[in-house]
Amino acid sequence: MILLDKRILTHFDYVQPALILPIIFLSYSLINEASDMLSAKMIAYYIIGFGAFMLFFLLPIRKLEWLIPSIYWVNIILLLSVEFVGVSKLGAQRWIEIPFINFTIQPSEIMKPAFVLMLAYLIKKTPPDEEGYNLKQFLKLSMYILLPFILILKEPDLGTALMLLITGYGVLFIVGVNRKIWISIALLIGISSPILYENLHDYQKKRIADFISEKPSYQVRQSIIAIGNGGITGKSIDEATQTKFKFLPIATSDFIFAYTVERYGFIGGAGLIMLYGFLIMHLLSLNYKLKDEYFIKAAVSAVALLIFIYVSVNIFMTIGFAPVVGIPLPFYSYGGSSFITFMCLFGILQNLLTFRFDKTNRFVKINF
Repeated sequence: MILLDKRILTHFDYVQPALILPIIFLSYSLINEASDMLSAKMIAYYIIGFGAFMLFFLLPIRKLEWLIPSIYWVNIILLLSVEFVGVSKLGAQRWIEIPFINFTIQPSEIMKPAFVLMLAYLIKKTPPDEEGYNLKQFLKLSMYILLPFILILKEPDLGTALMLLITGYGVLFIVGVNRKIWISIALLIGISSPILYENLHDYQKKRIADFISEKPSYQVRQSIIAIGNGGITGKSIDEATQTKFKFLPIATSDFIFAYTVERYGFIGGAGLIMLYGFLIMHLLSLNYKLKDEYFIKAAVSAVALLIFIYVSVNIFMTIGFAPVVGIPLPFYSYGGSSFITFMCLFGILQNLLTFRFDKTNRFVKINF
């Protein structure tokens, strides 16, 4: 039995589950409607995800803070291993197969919590001064951001690599970096853009070409039709023809936002966006309360940015404003990897927020 001191429960952030649970319930209703088999699998993912949340919530993270660099470097080794012993699926080598049990892991997903914790750890160890990080400090932090970016990019997995890159530098922007450094980076990106484009894979160039062309790809066209079909209040199951007759590809995963709007209309889509918007604003608003607690501040900012990027890219993709990439909606799209990863991240956040006045977790008692 797990006993929590009442003083700990007063510091628990109840706003997070109040905003996340409606997203999960709405997601399950759509997945269950689309496929009994997928909904059964999703229940298993929910159980694993909530178990992972409880594990990270009760783990004495601050007490085990010294392990964070080791966890980060183990994940780097796993990413390197993908190059040599990785399993290929659909033209991408992103998985490692565990011998004898026919089970695969995706190191790039495991890297996300490790990346957030490592960034928070480094910022806590060397917080910025009033003018922000200088060039030497910025380059040191950049090494820890660019290393997983390069390794994941080689798989190739441009979407996940860019997620980590933007999140990492977004956190540094929030925490504070000398403005001259940002101006220099902007100029460098502008000058090197043609070179970066030439080094992309053919399928990545095709996605960009489809995005900037006047005629969107088949997937996006069907997604736009589904959104238009939903109208203001949505359609019944029988009238949601794009999903019912399988015109809408990957309706429960990458294009689940279009599925949502077809079923629940503009009102349903706007409501979902508002839930995500309130969650992101709530997380970022915590920075004002945390002041100089750089470890929590960096972790909260990283998770808020990850959600913002995931939601923005996915929704813009479904309406033709961004290239089609495999970026799911957090807590909403079908699939175990993304759901479990974000449950781990929110378990870490709740741990850091709830136990910030009990850094040794002495108010938690576990009786067997």
